[in-house]
Amino acid sequence: MGKLTKNRKAALAKYDNTKSYSLVDAAKILKDITFTKFDASVDIDIRLGVDPRKSDQMVRGVVALPHGVGKDVRVLVLCPPDKEEEAKAAGADYVGMDEYITKIEGGWTDIDVIITTPTAMAKVGRLGKILGPRGLMPNPKSGTVTMEIGKAVKEVKAGKIDFKVDKTGIIHTSIGKISFSPEKIAENAMELINVVQKLKPASAKGTYIKSISLSSTMSPGVSIDKTTVI
Repeated sequence: MGKLTKNRKAALAKYDNTKSYSLVDAAKILKDITFTKFDASVDIDIRLGVDPRKSDQMVRGVVALPHGVGKDVRVLVLCPPDKEEEAKAAGADYVGMDEYITKIEGGWTDIDVIITTPTAMAKVGRLGKILGPRGLMPNPKSGTVTMEIGKAVKEVKAGKIDFKVDKTGIIHTSIGKISFSPEKIAENAMELINVVQKLKPASAKGTYIKSISLSSTMSPGVSIDKTTVI
């Protein structure tokens, strides 16, 4: 077991890591135990009672966080020329097609979200090996393959995120910044939890949401009392 750092010792002294807390209380604790000099991300981990290896138990969705994610989301739109002005007007950071596909093939992935049209997927599809592992591959289920380019760009910029359960059965995603108030962190977390609950697969047996915890960049996790949110 690794040696506890000074900051980790200080963090563990400020709360009981064997207890579970309400979302707001957990957010308050998180702000108190985060010692980074930068505005750390706030992450949520939701452990689900599903088997992601089974296609009918794959939990994936999108959520519009009421207070956004606390950062400027860099959006690339890969689209035909007739959609370029719509994308630019909506606030996309990069707009084009072949030149950006070439850049990505060369290793450029300095973006957060890629939005494209159904007709462009024939070209975008060949980038799967590069974009897939980075979570950047456009997908109709997450609203990033659409003809409504302008609407999609605005939603992403406003705080819409997509999420999916990983191979260990956990949904892990950022829901804001540590500079947010405890109430805003809790409201963003609650919005995600509500959406995840609605996505429960019919074939999932037993306890669906097994555990929930909040953490920030380099902080310990704070367990959430499920009875306060479910």
